[in-house]
Amino acid sequence: MASLPNAAGAAASGSSGARPVDKEVDFANYFCTYAYLYHQKEMLCDRVRMDAYHSAVFRNAPHFKGKVVLDVGTGSGILAIWSAQAGARKVFAVEATNMAEHARELARANGVADIVEVIQGTVEDVELPEKVDVIISEWMGYFLLRESMFDSVICARDRWLKPDGVMYPSHARMWLAPIRTGLGDKKREDFDIAMDDWSLFVQDTQTYYGVNMNALTKAYRAEHEKYYLKSSIWNNLHPNQVIGQPAVIKEIDCLTATVDEIREVRAQVTMSIRMEARLSALAGWFDVHFRGSAQNPGVEEIELTTAPDEHGGTHWGQQVFLLTPPLSVNKGDNVNISFSMVRSKENHRLMDMEFTNELHELSGRKHPAVTTKMYLE
Repeated sequence: MASLPNAAGAAASGSSGARPVDKEVDFANYFCTYAYLYHQKEMLCDRVRMDAYHSAVFRNAPHFKGKVVLDVGTGSGILAIWSAQAGARKVFAVEATNMAEHARELARANGVADIVEVIQGTVEDVELPEKVDVIISEWMGYFLLRESMFDSVICARDRWLKPDGVMYPSHARMWLAPIRTGLGDKKREDFDIAMDDWSLFVQDTQTYYGVNMNALTKAYRAEHEKYYLKSSIWNNLHPNQVIGQPAVIKEIDCLTATVDEIREVRAQVTMSIRMEARLSALAGWFDVHFRGSAQNPGVEEIELTTAPDEHGGTHWGQQVFLLTPPLSVNKGDNVNISFSMVRSKENHRLMDMEFTNELHELSGRKHPAVTTKMYLE
């Protein structure tokens, strides 16, 4: 549930298994963003997001009518309110931040305060008086798993979902695709400007103050390479920038997934190129589906996709991962990608990634494999 580029993304409950000191840092660095109405408004203005969840609830009202619902990370409370309006008997709306006060106010203003009980706390710590039939949550971060909020949803599921209960959303997929973009050229230009500025700074400091700062140039360069060239870039791409066949790199069944399963994502895929172009980056996005379970299917499956869209897409946008150097590709070429994404050791809500790309031309020529390290921060 990301709304600002490279900012924390989902109105969430706490991460599972964190030590007390880690929780304090988590609240300072993550949850506080969601205590502000301006941030909630940005997410509530995402029509693709809103329409998908609204349709999922009201077109599948039998999953909610007379049932008990748990909303994990309720934020403003809108999913809890919709659940009540769809006929839920009881809705437990869990929210870690002081946004809980606004959620209570909205529940009263919309006449569902007798059904929606807002509980301020983390879902790992709260106690409910009964098991639930439905868990609903908007837990998705950039490229689906940034923020690790799904950990909390899994915790809630294992603690409180009935054996025949359903998850909203029920399934998720992560995608990669080859793209053309000028973002890499702009980032390289910005990096060169930053290094030129540093060079002048070193000269001036030596000239005016008699101190040689050049010993720090290597570290300064590494910092700026990471920021400009090795960090993913938030963007809303146009579909015509996708120059090859997108590939699914991860599928998740929200009813059965474990934290271990999502702690690392690894995949090997082949993407066929559709046109002559300059392959300058890979793009990552996700979709989620609301279809219930095999045991308890929904009336109508609803999809929420964050794929490139000519109308502007969603607040999640796509993550752009620059390839260095870019590749000249032609229709019929194949690009083999070996992909890995693991949680950052410094902050489990951020991701470290590595891509190895190998171009196989239609003519039979094979290019040497190139490995690129990237960061989703």
